Amino acid sequence: MDFSSVDFALILFILSLVTGTLWCADRFYARPRRAHDAPSPWWVEWGATFFPVVLIVFGIRSFIVEPYRIPSGSMMPTLLEGDFIAVNKFTYGIRLPVINAKIISNNTPKRGEVMVFRYPHDPSQNYIKRVVGLPGDMIEYFDKSLTINGEKVKMLEIGKYLHVNSLYYTPRYTEKLGETEHDILIEEQEPAFVRNVMDYPFRKNCSYNERGFSCKVPAGHYLVMGDNRDNSADSRVWGFVPDENIVGRAFFIWFNFNDPKRIGGFR
Repeated sequence: MDFSSVDFALILFILSLVTGTLWCADRFYARPRRAHDAPSPWWVEWGATFFPVVLIVFGIRSFIVEPYRIPSGSMMPTLLEGDFIAVNKFTYGIRLPVINAKIISNNTPKRGEVMVFRYPHDPSQNYIKRVVGLPGDMIEYFDKSLTINGEKVKMLEIGKYLHVNSLYYTPRYTEKLGETEHDILIEEQEPAFVRNVMDYPFRKNCSYNERGFSCKVPAGHYLVMGDNRDNSADSRVWGFVPDENIVGRAFFIWFNFNDPKRIGGFR
């Protein structure tokens, strides 16, 4: 799991509904029946005070930008555990909060973008991965080398990445997907085959062997992978991300308690 399963959109929706109901009940029913100089009940003051604040926060988080905290290392070295990131909620279309139904189509995910989505096997959980395969793409990942539609993606080793907490090094590479150039980590000692493969929709589109896997991405779906290639449970394990599960595009690190220098990074 990459993000907390707490559904803040649902919580904010309920708070907006409760505070809004209290405010409306007083404004249109109780106030006309109350003496002119009578004070408002405490519950009216509470509703009137918090309703606009909750409504604004709910609107911003639902339609503009939403914050998340990275709790794992599956997107290293791009995103680290403890990074607080901002997610653009309208890049891939306007969706109704809570039910996540798209009401206005906009851009579709581009190869190389970092996307937040509802985990297909448990939509209450939000995951974050990099978009590798678009609808209709043929994706191959054999011997830790990525090929898209028959064209091998070039990788350039740029040094070693130090894992500060565990004090070991991992080979660090740069690759370019679409217009996005980014770094990835590949563990030389890890086997190339995919472990713990689940049963998932369109499983017949994929084949696995001791060298890796290949998949034909179905219409309306995306294949995603973590930048920490050997330490990420992603589409290789649990399948494709349907369009209706998309939450938004991650683009900005706005805080990190352990390393303030990371603030403002990412793109």
